[in-house]
Amino acid sequence: MSQHRQSLLFAFFLCTLAGRSIRAEEWWQFRGARAGHVTVQGFPTRWGSFFDEPLWKTQLPGKGWSSPIVVGDRIWLTAAEQVALDATRVSEKLSELPLGSRDLIAHAAVNTMALELDAETGQLLRRIDLFECRNPAPIHTMNSYASPTPTTDGQRVYCHFGALGTTCIAIASGEVVWRKQLVVDELTGGGASPVLWHDHLILACDGADQQFIVALDKLTGETRWQAERPPITVTDDTWRRSFSTPVIVDRPERCQLISMAAQWLVSYNPQDGSQWWRANVGEGYSAVPTPVMAGQSVFVCTGFTNPELVAVDITGNGDVTDTAIKWRATRQVPEISSPIIVEDEIYFASSQGVITCLDVHTGGQYWQHRLGGNFAASPTLADDKLFFTNNSGVTTVIQPGQEYVELDVNELFGESYASLAVYKQSFLLRTHPYLFRLENPPDF
Repeated sequence: MSQHRQSLLFAFFLCTLAGRSIRAEEWWQFRGARAGHVTVQGFPTRWGSFFDEPLWKTQLPGKGWSSPIVVGDRIWLTAAEQVALDATRVSEKLSELPLGSRDLIAHAAVNTMALELDAETGQLLRRIDLFECRNPAPIHTMNSYASPTPTTDGQRVYCHFGALGTTCIAIASGEVVWRKQLVVDELTGGGASPVLWHDHLILACDGADQQFIVALDKLTGETRWQAERPPITVTDDTWRRSFSTPVIVDRPERCQLISMAAQWLVSYNPQDGSQWWRANVGEGYSAVPTPVMAGQSVFVCTGFTNPELVAVDITGNGDVTDTAIKWRATRQVPEISSPIIVEDEIYFASSQGVITCLDVHTGGQYWQHRLGGNFAASPTLADDKLFFTNNSGVTTVIQPGQEYVELDVNELFGESYASLAVYKQSFLLRTHPYLFRLENPPDF
């Protein structure tokens, strides 16, 4: 362990001794406020066995891959209930699509909802029905109708279901304040999560037919600004799509909204949607991973079909394609799971089950290790440990560093595409159809 890491751990230890209670981690959006980094300590590294039972386990209605968020002692997430379509109509519906029927599923209707749970007990407190859609567009078999993670300002919860609609819920009353539908042809269902910035709710809408990013008034749902994407040079419209959640980079010199579209990484002024800079990072499409930051660089995954990890300088203006790209990595780069940065290393898990550690400054590889399984959830850093959960609910705990060190492997049965969330000193892990609260035993 580096001296810097030891200093951080010692500082955390002193903070813990200073008071009998530990400040709760804010977890108001996808991956929390710090791109998957948790500042409090005391999290479990072992669960799923007879001797390591979850604090609670709650069966959720419907299905969804959105990650939980936490407001006070309440957990919010989204889900959807599908109405089956007979086999003949499914075949007819899929045959009408440009992608054909490969890897797609269709339903007669879908009902989306927001769920509120008591974080202490796991009790389902409220189910708020939001959108009812008859004859919805098909989605990918790996996707759900409730994949984007909601966000909150502490008084309202914002739930986004891609082209099915976006809504604002008043937390105190449970009333729906407004609904909005921004229809783009996603082809495989929604993916990008909403982002709050001051009084703006920002949505990336990159379909096969149109591509733009938009800011809605968080109180009314009215459009504050909308910005079109740079020109995408492909003949196949399916390659125009993207599902990456934008990030806000607030620095004294300027505030940037950085968003990955097909081919282009773009930085906008979140106040009015004007463009700071743009970089053509490659021929990728359907990028899902969220950009991550370190220093003056942003790191993005370019999407299918040959994903690359690209380091881009954020200080430029205009078209910076020829000047801002620092390095590229091409081996085992994820199409879905987002990377995480710890000190001078960047870590990521590929869809093929391989974890990689690179030098964040040069892109040089320190190690790769095959875990097996497939990865869609994004990793989390807690207690100076990295937690990687695969699609089967298996979480591998590793020690960050320039050599691979595995600490624990934990299994919870069920599909799992949602990323870990945090409440106090607990992990919230969503599988289908359960939500688990995982915590160290009291005498730990």
